[in-house]
Amino acid sequence: MSRNNHRGRGRRRPQRHKDVLHTQGGHRANDFRCVSCRLDVSLDAPGTAHRNHCPNCLASLHVDRKIPGDRDADCRGRMEALGMSVRTDGEWMIIHQCASCGELSANRIAGDDSPLALVRLALRPLADPQRAGRALLTL
Repeated sequence: MSRNNHRGRGRRRPQRHKDVLHTQGGHRANDFRCVSCRLDVSLDAPGTAHRNHCPNCLASLHVDRKIPGDRDADCRGRMEALGMSVRTDGEWMIIHQCASCGELSANRIAGDDSPLALVRLALRPLADPQRAGRALLTL
């Protein structure tokens, strides 16, 4: 066997230096890292005052207690996007449920949210009607 076939076994390569600022809330002052897809997300969100979910996968963290942007929640659990809701004025809302404590919340969509992710989420009840029924029972 050649020597190249044994690479990675027994000997570990030293880890590279990462020049990231390790501060609470993310790697940089104006963004955070998504808990689901690991995308670096800017805190600036078109169409809303408080970024509360990843525009790529729509996942969130349980950081707000009662008022959007208050960042008072102690849970800090991962919020999964369950489905969509539409306000009477036509504005779309993402329904999130915390994987740790089970709390539900409705969050406004942002102007830079992935259209594909939003449509997939909106169509989810058609793909799995039982899941939609369970979500309604939780409300």
